[in-house]
Amino acid sequence: MKEKLTAKLLGSLQVTGNEYEVHDTTVGGLFVRVTAAGAKSYVVSWARGRKKTLGRVGILTLDQARTEATQYLAEARAHGEPLAVTQGRRGATLPSLRDFIDDTYMPWFKAHHKGHEKTQHTLSNNFDPIMAQRLDAITGRDLELIRTGWMQAGNKPSTVNRKMGSISGVFSRAVEWDYIDEHPLAKLKQLKVDSKGVIRYLAADETKRLRDALDARQDEMRAERESANAWRMDRHREPMPSLLELPFTDHLKPMVLVSLNTGMRRGELFDLRWSAVNFDTKTITVAGATTKTSDTRHIPMNKETIGVLEAWKKQGSKSPYVFPGQGGGRFEDVKSAWLKLLERAQIDEFRWHDMRHDFASRLVMAGVPLNTVRDLLGHADIKMTLRYAHLAPGTKAAAVELI
Repeated sequence: MKEKLTAKLLGSLQVTGNEYEVHDTTVGGLFVRVTAAGAKSYVVSWARGRKKTLGRVGILTLDQARTEATQYLAEARAHGEPLAVTQGRRGATLPSLRDFIDDTYMPWFKAHHKGHEKTQHTLSNNFDPIMAQRLDAITGRDLELIRTGWMQAGNKPSTVNRKMGSISGVFSRAVEWDYIDEHPLAKLKQLKVDSKGVIRYLAADETKRLRDALDARQDEMRAERESANAWRMDRHREPMPSLLELPFTDHLKPMVLVSLNTGMRRGELFDLRWSAVNFDTKTITVAGATTKTSDTRHIPMNKETIGVLEAWKKQGSKSPYVFPGQGGGRFEDVKSAWLKLLERAQIDEFRWHDMRHDFASRLVMAGVPLNTVRDLLGHADIKMTLRYAHLAPGTKAAAVELI
């Protein structure tokens, strides 16, 4: 449609779910493109199929857009093509990468994605060499140099790909929203990663040591509490509640046991509420709003999980969270206690997330079908679950026997 572009009109343009254009009646050839996602950009067209994005509405003013469009059109009449196109000149109004991330990309990302803190951290701490550059000045070569630096520093290919994935998302949006014409990572291939690499799970003796360490830690905490109370009573002070009769001295043991028996992600455990634990149906419901894939899944509880959660609930607080943090809110960090537990158990190179691998590995080795394991883990793609296929008992041997 054609309208005289005004600030009021630009502010009133609605998201329709489809891309559309509003052509200016003041400067012929200038129009505003509104994408399906609602991004608004000034565009100038000087011939059939020949057009150029000038900048984002809100970054570029209407007067600036008209001035630039007028210049493009005059040059096109005089030379056949605008000099900005033939000489590769870019509009001076493009933001730096840092400004684009802070002012435009992250506000959008936070509204549409969970776990935005991790993405924010990745972007803020790994791309300093290009943060001050304008969006259109960043090249694939710049990003290749950054990637090479990570590899030389000892980063694993999977880690490098994950970091590059974060910045790739930034440039994808910059292209979609008409800030830049080409994606600088378009020709930069991901590093090859061994998708069937080593899956870290606990050996039988490690499982025993981990459980023994949990018990030893609790015994130590009980002894320390009794010693502290004896000291307080000698000085006629109010003793702290005894831990002797409680099944758990704090959150760590029940949290570890639930993780080992359900394969829940750490963030899912932190978000877990009692309303999602159904002792009648013996299931835990992991709500889509808290999962990585945004899909709700239902995890059956085995006998140990039921016993742990029933006992934990009896001694727990009034918080709606199963594992509340300080003040009854969401739990935030278990890293320090986890590392000390691993040291006590003498277990090396075993992350909290590896308990999820341990859960899956034990299921596969027990003969559980991969698609069932996929459902329990909440994998969006069966390819993720296929990493455990080699653990299935006798699968390859049985296949070879068929010929």
